[in-house]
Amino acid sequence: MKSVMKHTRKGILMVTMMATLVSFANENDKSVVKDDIKKTAVTLTNVKVGDLLTIKDYNGLVLYKESIEASGIYQKGFDLSALPNGDYFFEVDKDMEIKILPFTVKAKKVTFLREKETSVFKPYIKQKDDMLFISKLSLSLEPLKIKIYSDNNSEYEMVYSDVIEDTKTIEKAYKLKKGGDYKIVLSSNERTYTKFINN
Repeated sequence: MKSVMKHTRKGILMVTMMATLVSFANENDKSVVKDDIKKTAVTLTNVKVGDLLTIKDYNGLVLYKESIEASGIYQKGFDLSALPNGDYFFEVDKDMEIKILPFTVKAKKVTFLREKETSVFKPYIKQKDDMLFISKLSLSLEPLKIKIYSDNNSEYEMVYSDVIEDTKTIEKAYKLKKGGDYKIVLSSNERTYTKFINN
């Protein structure tokens, strides 16, 4: 009987946690946030091994960081009320996008700002033979800065620089010299992405 009650309580808790859905970029990606006096339960659906969950303050200081260890559904409780008064956000770093869910803490009360949820799409880099392809979805028309460096005896020299603005779908192709090593640095949304290429 005790076992049945225990499982019933767990089931009720899970149903309660699933009651408040917060939509991110599309219907297949959902996060659930259940505010409680002591803890905030967070459930993320459609996560993959290696996705990164962080909690940051608005100065960019990382307060919590965890690599997702199982694909599917992620669930965890956080005592966010213990944080000092201020603005914070959850960040889920996936393959091609970063989802941001802001919240505030005031007098030990946690308030999620669901209307300010955003997604930042990461640039995609692909190399085929001596061609370099760069693409990025930029729904807010944020600029993408591209810098290509060539390895010259273990010191990188910039060989090309570009800024692409006012474009929702960025697609660029660059020809690389055969036999060279390159460092690609892309900047957008106050974030920098670096990739090394051996051609």
